[in-house]
Amino acid sequence: MSSELLDALIILEKEKGISRDVLIEAIEAALVSAYKRNFNQAQNVRVDLNLETGTMRVFARKEIVDEVFDSRLEISLDEARSINPAYEASDIVELEVTPKDFGRIAAQTAKQVVTQRVREAERGIIYTEFVDREDDIMTGIVQRQDPRFIYVSLGKIEALLPQSEQMPNETYKPHDRIKVYITKVEKTTKGPQIYVSRTHPGLLKRLFEVEVPEIYDGTVEINSVAREAGDRSKISVSTDNSEVDPVGSCVGPKGSRVQAIVNELKGEKVDIVEWSQDPVIFVANSLSPSKVLDVIVHEEDKATTVVVPDYQLSLAIGKRGQNARLAAKLTGWKIDIKSETDAREAGIYPRENANNFFMDDENEEPFDLQDEEIE
Repeated sequence: MSSELLDALIILEKEKGISRDVLIEAIEAALVSAYKRNFNQAQNVRVDLNLETGTMRVFARKEIVDEVFDSRLEISLDEARSINPAYEASDIVELEVTPKDFGRIAAQTAKQVVTQRVREAERGIIYTEFVDREDDIMTGIVQRQDPRFIYVSLGKIEALLPQSEQMPNETYKPHDRIKVYITKVEKTTKGPQIYVSRTHPGLLKRLFEVEVPEIYDGTVEINSVAREAGDRSKISVSTDNSEVDPVGSCVGPKGSRVQAIVNELKGEKVDIVEWSQDPVIFVANSLSPSKVLDVIVHEEDKATTVVVPDYQLSLAIGKRGQNARLAAKLTGWKIDIKSETDAREAGIYPRENANNFFMDDENEEPFDLQDEEIE
């Protein structure tokens, strides 16, 4: 043991944030265990570590008794008073028992303890740093892949991207830079474990916060998100500022803002609709890009019946029902879509005294459904 240990502990205290006193206490406890293990000693011992001189001494602690039954733990009063006449019964006598070759064992033990404590401290620092970043996004670099996970480097630690959280339209290669959403941070025996996602709706929300200043500063609010990762998503937005167009803010000049998000999500289509407290308006908006003639609300079942022009029925439902399914997730309302002809035959459209929220589309030219699907 040399005085260089003191310098090493000072450096660790500054760089790793580990208290020097904590390290000294841990080293002393480890040296006690090493002494008992290597020298087959069972008595109570104390290690005195002098960092100034780099010396270390081992003391056996024995209780003063009138009659000795165990010489390893006890010492007679007469023998104790031969050391110091002031001793009384029940006092503790410390006798130095430092072995001659204990220095090598002590140095090795100190190294192991310091290494372990540094590792624990680093894990604690990483956990503290990342536990506050749950539900946030970070840019990571793909490291490697196995059948269960893709391992993404976040700088100080590798995060796990499970197969279920990977986008079906993406392939991942080592050194690819990707944005990931932190879903969970766990403290395990092997250190902090971080799970990330590319499919979570929160990723889309955070990407909009990054790209749209009005969302970041709170002028525009994201009310709900519905996502089928890799294919299509819908997001509803609103604002209390009458001078701000919430949808236009998210789309950006010539669609630049939403296009940046689409590029990050490898071509995933994103519909931005305006939120409304009125379910009639909100449900109609959510079925964009299709036109809506009427929305009939069934409050008791939290369900709606939506009437659309005949030529818009397939567009409103979407491929494999995707548009209607996303609209239902976005609004939280069940949505039953009927064509205008079917609604007239059922006698539910047109309704008398219905609120005229929608323009009369009777004379509107049919949309080109192919173009509409591409958009």
